[in-house]
Amino acid sequence: MVVLEPLSKLVTDIFLLEDGHAQERSEFDSVLKKVEAKDLWCGDRNFCTLKFLFTIQEKEAFFVIRQHKGMGFKELEELKKIGLTETGELFEQKVEINYEGKTLTLRRIVLKLFTPTRDKEWEIGIFSNLPESISAAKIAEIYRNRWTLESLFQTVTKNFNGEIQTLAYPKAALFSFSMALVAYNILATLRGALGGVHGVEKIEAGLSNFYLVDEIQGTYRGMMIAIPTSEWEIFQSFSTDKIAQLLQKLSPGVHLKKFLKATRGAKKPKVPVIYDRKKGHISTNRLLEEYNQQKKRS
Repeated sequence: MVVLEPLSKLVTDIFLLEDGHAQERSEFDSVLKKVEAKDLWCGDRNFCTLKFLFTIQEKEAFFVIRQHKGMGFKELEELKKIGLTETGELFEQKVEINYEGKTLTLRRIVLKLFTPTRDKEWEIGIFSNLPESISAAKIAEIYRNRWTLESLFQTVTKNFNGEIQTLAYPKAALFSFSMALVAYNILATLRGALGGVHGVEKIEAGLSNFYLVDEIQGTYRGMMIAIPTSEWEIFQSFSTDKIAQLLQKLSPGVHLKKFLKATRGAKKPKVPVIYDRKKGHISTNRLLEEYNQQKKRS
């Protein structure tokens, strides 16, 4: 599980699970330890558990979590129509949830979509404990921007080869993925520096991660050959602020046209994935544990 800071686009934390069959919820206690007062945590429906929401509330933090169908709640009022967004009609109501004898009043935001999601869903429910001063439209926007996390995984997979394609020891696979996240953070830092000079909207809309990574990889190899190691040592003493100033100083010289996204044609229909029930998903971690157990018995 990866924690992404939405403004900087930086990965700030990661929770590693060696068992490929393990549920994310098995690590929720580790996630909750990171919650601090006044934080705002946004997550998909898998994070919609009573303990998760109540713990965030108890730590005086906030959440915007998509409603899970299995989450029970008591309606305190009827749904009220708030208005329209780009994607659908917006509604809101107050609801109550109970956990271990405690009650919590929440805002339930419902977005009735004009077009269904890829899972053929026409409605999205969101639970939040944000104050009334934050509009329902803003809460819906906060959840919508959570999809930035999906683009992170796409970037890590396609540009940094973060997932080992062959069978590997769990720790090796997780180490490879973690290093890919470090590379992603470097890329996010560069994009942030370019956005500060050329405009954030221009960078977000038009800059291709693929072309940018390809340029860095090629240039880096040449620079390592042409420039002695001693010339790079000065950067070890630079503070974060000084590095940021250097990147901003260099950013105006970047020719963005070289790194623009290619114009995309019409999307091709997605080919459905065919699953073989006889050959299900295998957890390498569990195979190793079984092997070690057999070894001990013998």
